[in-house]
Amino acid sequence: MRIGVIGTGFIGKTLTVKLSAAGHDVKVANSRGPETIEAELLASGARAVSAADAVRDVDVVILSIPLNRIPDIAPLIATVPAETVVVDTSNYYPSRDSAIEAIENGQVESLWVAEQLGRPIVKAWNAIGSDSFARKGAPAGTGGRIAIPVAADDEGARAVGMALVEDTGFDGFDAGTLAQSWRQQPGSPSYCTDLTSDELRTALPAADAARLPKRRDLAAAVMFERIEKLKSTPEHAIRVNRAVFM
Repeated sequence: MRIGVIGTGFIGKTLTVKLSAAGHDVKVANSRGPETIEAELLASGARAVSAADAVRDVDVVILSIPLNRIPDIAPLIATVPAETVVVDTSNYYPSRDSAIEAIENGQVESLWVAEQLGRPIVKAWNAIGSDSFARKGAPAGTGGRIAIPVAADDEGARAVGMALVEDTGFDGFDAGTLAQSWRQQPGSPSYCTDLTSDELRTALPAADAARLPKRRDLAAAVMFERIEKLKSTPEHAIRVNRAVFM
């Protein structure tokens, strides 16, 4: 597939490397210009381009940018044909995104993103930590393979998202519609807990919307304290999330 990735943070970098290594035609862009994109991201065949080029003549656009930058990218996404699948990987974090009153008042984050962009989206790769995403991919059929939930209102677009998740080394799990995508956001049992498909099948329905913010903030406080005092590790973060969210 022809894929444009916008964003070269931890998730965006891994998406670029994994999807190009899987044989997709990948273009990648960031806010600083193609000349600032590291050569290692392009080693598997991806091409560094401008943001405008990244969304031109592609089958899929993947937005791997902070949630608070979604409104800024909306004019560019408005130029993308309706048949192009748009995937969003972002999450809401109070410390960074508290100005987004709609989400503070309970609107589902993915629906807010779709509203800002003026088009349907697919939500994927938001429920896995960057370290696990970079290191823990495995071939299909491998025992204990981690699953990543994928939500979208359009079944065809959801299927595309799930297939691309598979190409990055994880089981694509059908998480239903965007209205239910809060079940894969921070504070939920499926968020950054490295679950298999069988485990995710139980974890997604177990999410409690009213408890998500409190659990999210508690886990963040525990990890911040660990970072300050003892140096937290990615595996420690997973253990904290499992203890608090599940």
